[in-house]
Amino acid sequence: MKTGRLFAMVVVGVLAFGAWSCKPENEEVENVTVNPSEARIEVGGTYQLTAVVMPLDAPKEFQWTSSNQSVATVSGTGLVTAVAIGECNITVTAGDKNDVCKVTVVERGGNQSLDGFNSDGASNALFSVGESSRVRFSRGNLQYQASTGTWRFAMTQYDFVTDNNNISESYSGWIDLFGWGTSGRNSGASNYQPWCSGVMSGDYGPGENNLTGTYANADWGVNNAISNGGNRAGMWRTLTKDEWNYLLFSRNTDNTLGSDAVRFVKATINARAGLVIFPDNYTHPSSLAAPTGMNESNSSYSANAYTYEQWSLLQDAGCVFLPAVGYRLGTEVTSIAAEGAYWSSTYTNSTGAWGLAIDDSYRTDIIGFVRNRGQSVRLVMDAD
Repeated sequence: MKTGRLFAMVVVGVLAFGAWSCKPENEEVENVTVNPSEARIEVGGTYQLTAVVMPLDAPKEFQWTSSNQSVATVSGTGLVTAVAIGECNITVTAGDKNDVCKVTVVERGGNQSLDGFNSDGASNALFSVGESSRVRFSRGNLQYQASTGTWRFAMTQYDFVTDNNNISESYSGWIDLFGWGTSGRNSGASNYQPWCSGVMSGDYGPGENNLTGTYANADWGVNNAISNGGNRAGMWRTLTKDEWNYLLFSRNTDNTLGSDAVRFVKATINARAGLVIFPDNYTHPSSLAAPTGMNESNSSYSANAYTYEQWSLLQDAGCVFLPAVGYRLGTEVTSIAAEGAYWSSTYTNSTGAWGLAIDDSYRTDIIGFVRNRGQSVRLVMDAD
């Protein structure tokens, strides 16, 4: 009997080891995507590229190369350093798949225009947000890297982060969906850090107060230096509810589109869905047809589809684009490329705040959101 039991145990052990040793390895890489797909960097500047593999459990072993190291170099972690004026491709490879970011290195200096934005990342074009107040938009959505405490603007207006589900205090990637009032300054709320993902709405923001006045430092742009946005705290801020409403639904504009007060259209830019906002004074590029669905909240993203080259013309003419990034609840991200949600600095009640909602064929509206939703932030700079 003892011999029989020992033999049975050995057989079971061998089978168990065999099952363990035959466990499949990680999934093979099916696709790799670099973010952003285009970047402009001033000579001497740096920019951190990121990459995502599909499926998500595939090996994340990236190799980075530059097609012209005399223009820009790239580190093993995707950090690009601009060397001299010119263009090159930065390629990321994972397994046998690769993707490319087109890098343009421009001269460093003053208020040089970079695709419609100056060296502080502020739009050259002006946008009225009140009867006597105008602002300049930031060159891209706000992004944050928890491991280094670094804030930056996306380098292109249509780029966004795809791995906000990895949000944490030590995460070395970038996030761009934030709970309300999470500037990193303690405003009396328990969840005030940009990496917070708690699901209790009452844990965010300074109670029944706006992100202004006494609580202005709860505003991301007021409290923080944006590394590629002037790198000094207090340069930027978030629009209020009333300013969002005025910008999109009330202001007068001067334009060449044959229709008075053209303020926005829904569109896809380089296959990314979102909202195009026209500046106060706008001359439409003669080579492009007039957009459809102007000022129509319930129009579709597909109403206007622009390539990268076409969008460059619109951007040079002063247009701003708000991509539909989706939103985050806890660590779960949903509705990517379907819905956009942008915070205002105005509260609704102790657990809510106002923001801009965008989706396909349904609405462009200012509505109340629960504060624990991770949403986009697009900062502005006062022009007057």
